[in-house]
Amino acid sequence: MTEKALSGGRWNKSNFLNKRVCGLWLIWVAVVIFAGLMAGGKQLIMMPVFSFGYVIGIFGILANKSLSRKLSYGKPTQGQNRMLFFSIILMFVLMVLIGGPHFADENYRLIWLGAFLAIGIHFIPMAWVHGPSMFVLAVLLIADALLGLLDSNISFHLLAYADIGVKLVFGIYLLLTGKPMNKKAQTETPLTH
Repeated sequence: MTEKALSGGRWNKSNFLNKRVCGLWLIWVAVVIFAGLMAGGKQLIMMPVFSFGYVIGIFGILANKSLSRKLSYGKPTQGQNRMLFFSIILMFVLMVLIGGPHFADENYRLIWLGAFLAIGIHFIPMAWVHGPSMFVLAVLLIADALLGLLDSNISFHLLAYADIGVKLVFGIYLLLTGKPMNKKAQTETPLTH
């Protein structure tokens, strides 16, 4: 794998200081998808349950500065912030393009698989924010979604459980391995400001 980062530096664990926040977010999203799947019904993953849980996660995890200070080992670079913004915009654009057209015929399988695919793709640029493990996460999520899109005989629940499982495993991994290795570049303790 190429060792270049956006800044022209090398892939270095000290460059990915917010992996624990990402890990907690992935765990939360896996729980929210599971809750929506359990509520299910015609929508397969009940959208109000998913949407409510997603919004709680945004405010409780991503916008929670106190939690971010506890979990982060430093501030992202300007390049990482730009890539983060790009990846989120990319995700929403792809969701509209891939899954959006299926709202007209209420094909919730294709709506959700389109969302899973868009989310998987959006993890590719996240590698510059949270490290090369995002490439592996992206490949697994994209493969799961494409498998469901290409073979309608595969149970949606099986595909959703696979998506949940991948997010949960990577979330735990990122939460537990987020500490930077390069002690010269960054402090050993989380931010306290």
